[in-house]
Amino acid sequence: MNIPYTGGCACGAVRYNVSGEPVAMVDCQCRQCQRESGTGHQSHMVFVAAEVEIHGATSAWEMTGDGGTLKRPAFCPTCGSPVFMTFPSTPDIFILRPASLDQPEHYKPTLVTWTEAAQAWDHVDPTAASFPRMPPAG
Repeated sequence: MNIPYTGGCACGAVRYNVSGEPVAMVDCQCRQCQRESGTGHQSHMVFVAAEVEIHGATSAWEMTGDGGTLKRPAFCPTCGSPVFMTFPSTPDIFILRPASLDQPEHYKPTLVTWTEAAQAWDHVDPTAASFPRMPPAG
């Protein structure tokens, strides 16, 4: 099913349209995702080679993930809402923050990563496949 994925930040200054289907829907419990989200995990809709349109200016910063990957989270400079993330070494990958979707009910996590860093009070879907760190590639 190819549905349009549209959304944006809390104040509306940043909007996006993504054409394509996510290859993964992931709740990540690593410490960086905890810090960036301000809660126990961060949710990600992962797209590969999707058509992406961004309207409005974003700000971004770079960090190295717990697994060593350079990540570039983007957010609205007006309201501070996290909107998406990219990876400089793999430009075909585009990650949406599902809470920014116009229809967030399209997000259905199937993976939980970095469970070894999980907080006891953070409860994610117990039926999703879970991994202590990142799952093996392939």
